[in-house]
Amino acid sequence: MLADRAVRVFHLPFSFVLPQKVAIERGYFREEGLAVDLVERDRRDVSVKYIPAEETLTGEYDVDLYPICKWESIRRTWTMGDGRVVANGTFASLPYTVFTRPDTDIETPTDLADVPVGVNRRTGQEYTARKALEDYVSPAEIDLVGCGMPTDRLQALSEGRVDAVTLIDPHSTLADHLGFRRLLEYDNHMGIVGSDDVDRDVLEAFLRAYGRAVDEINAEPDAFRGTYLELLEADAAVAPELFDDVDVDAVRQELTVPRYEVPDPVDREELDDHLDWMQSRGLIDESAAIDDIVAPL
Repeated sequence: MLADRAVRVFHLPFSFVLPQKVAIERGYFREEGLAVDLVERDRRDVSVKYIPAEETLTGEYDVDLYPICKWESIRRTWTMGDGRVVANGTFASLPYTVFTRPDTDIETPTDLADVPVGVNRRTGQEYTARKALEDYVSPAEIDLVGCGMPTDRLQALSEGRVDAVTLIDPHSTLADHLGFRRLLEYDNHMGIVGSDDVDRDVLEAFLRAYGRAVDEINAEPDAFRGTYLELLEADAAVAPELFDDVDVDAVRQELTVPRYEVPDPVDREELDDHLDWMQSRGLIDESAAIDDIVAPL
């Protein structure tokens, strides 16, 4: 049993990491011997992405663990030396959805060839969207455009700057109520990156506490609706114009808390396959090596 081991954890205010916040609020980390300090950024101060593009979390932010898209975990650890991957998984039954406007000629995913699709660059949307779209169009026909945060992507779609965007709940449900049309769904894949100070004991304690939060949310999801809905309400304060013509109460009523999963210790072979795919698409240096990306726990 660990004894009050200090661990700084970067927190993303997104639906798929709700158990992380619940685990600290319920004291599950503390009961596992971890003195967890959640490192958060104010939504009002974030214009493009929560995870800073140029600063290292394990360096400048002195973070021990941080959740991040599986593919970006590969790129970030290799190109920035920002820790090593210690765990991965889908985290929750929360698929990404590609939306388009009803006034476009886009009817099926194959119609997205050479069509600008709004994503948030160097986040889960960029890699998962590219991989999903390759089932319908050739890699050369995929046109991903950086449009920023979920509210920014919705505004870009509304204003006609792009004809399609990727979203995840609660913003997918908001997009439904704004009149946009669903075109394609695909799984969200996440990873957890750790600093050099994270050993197997710390990781296992973290995952046990996280798992208790997952079990509690899944057993009684309605008890966590308030916390879940705060994610949408935070964006209503940042981009109120998006909510002007929407029945927010109807959106709130339709939203349901997803079913969560516990991340697994990193699967080296699976991550190596993803690395090969990224290298074949020119998304990462050919010299990138899995042994420098995965933590030797």
